Amino acid sequence: MYVSTSTAHHTPTIEQQVFRIISKRKAIRASRVRKTASLARDLRFDTVDVVDIILELERNFSITIPDEVPLTTVGDFVRYVREHAAAA
Repeated sequence: MYVSTSTAHHTPTIEQQVFRIISKRKAIRASRVRKTASLARDLRFDTVDVVDIILELERNFSITIPDEVPLTTVGDFVRYVREHAAAA
């Protein structure tokens, strides 16, 4: 019998990677990071925090996130990265 040795299930999803980057920024418990969480209101991130997150996402996923892209929730980041990292 053939058993797949694929390690695909060990690779973190884009969502997991984005959550990790966001939670790492201020050492937030992963349980507080939800797709609906507002970075400013719920997670108390300021503009510098958001810029640092954007730079980290750009480095990790080899994408560019333009300034005019509205990113206010964790889900906004996940959605943008998922759509643009796949095209890269």
